[in-house]
Amino acid sequence: MSWITGVGLTPFGKHPGRSTLDLMSEAAGAALDDAGLGRHDVDGLLTGYSTTFPHLMLSTVFAEHFGLVPTYAHAIQLGGATGFAMAMLAHHVVESGLAKNVLVVAGENRLTGQTRDAAVQTLAQVGHPVYEVPFGATIPAYYGLLASRYMHQHGNTERDFAELAVTMRRHAAGHPGAQFHDSIDADQVLASKPVASPLKLLDCCPVSDGGAAFVVSRDRTSDFAVRIRGTAQAHTHQHVTAAPSLTEFGAAASTRAAMQAAGIQLGDVDYAAIYDSFTITLAILLEEIGLAPRGGAGRLAAEGHFSNADGVPLNTHGGLLSYGHCGVGGAMAHLVETQLQMTGRAGTRQRGTPGVALLHGDGGVLSSHVSLVLGREA
Repeated sequence: MSWITGVGLTPFGKHPGRSTLDLMSEAAGAALDDAGLGRHDVDGLLTGYSTTFPHLMLSTVFAEHFGLVPTYAHAIQLGGATGFAMAMLAHHVVESGLAKNVLVVAGENRLTGQTRDAAVQTLAQVGHPVYEVPFGATIPAYYGLLASRYMHQHGNTERDFAELAVTMRRHAAGHPGAQFHDSIDADQVLASKPVASPLKLLDCCPVSDGGAAFVVSRDRTSDFAVRIRGTAQAHTHQHVTAAPSLTEFGAAASTRAAMQAAGIQLGDVDYAAIYDSFTITLAILLEEIGLAPRGGAGRLAAEGHFSNADGVPLNTHGGLLSYGHCGVGGAMAHLVETQLQMTGRAGTRQRGTPGVALLHGDGGVLSSHVSLVLGREA
């Protein structure tokens, strides 16, 4: 058994002069305070990676910087799925007895710490070095291909994607730390600058500076602990040109295994935190998982299904699309918001008091999938 005992999150956006280690430290300090722990209580440390500070030993560099002396340290690289993969590993580390309190932390000055060209070049390396990268494809281009296939398969229009962007922006308006607060409507999404057809600028997550952290513990160290009940992964491919399908990925298998481990069914889920690097990412994942019918994610968003407690509240902090995306910490913000919702601490964003939450992240181009089930217990 393991518990998420504390969470910490910086505002996302521009933080000039703040380094990767600065942002990680701010989030980590907040998470430890929330968990009621000191640095001396941390015996496990997990970090992700940073494109602006690509040190080969980021976990031990951070331990030294932050004043930790862990008996277990590890760094993970799994793209957008890294944050949830670290939660899964922390869960197993705690259950195995290797550590009692594992600090999981990520942060990056991805917006102000590198040029736009450097960011594009770095992210483009996700593509296959022989069959994809030489043709100049970028991450948005790969997802644009998936969006075109989705529209062909289901008969949807670009407005269906736009409704998901509108929902995320509406949710971000309630969070003071979100990168974007101004409301948008579907027409504004459709009129925004084309990025990779059919995706527009507002269909894409922004680049952000920020940090996020949480503590996974063997015991409940605070009054605001939620239990990690089930975890699972699925990896179907790495490169788009090797994908067995452009409509079926590993999300269904991963979430099914996590729910089985947790002993729940999809109908038990009353809060969802789903990776949303692009509107098409969110649509595909919601539908493959079963939280929306095929081709129906946009319609449910327009109807308010993902905003109200009588539906399945989704990414109530605004998600990657509007809270922001600082690399590994981007998806970790989803987990922070989930923990706050489940412990009744989300303020004006609170949607009931969820008892069972499903979290899902993907890395690459829908290639690596990690699912978590969290539960609130007395």
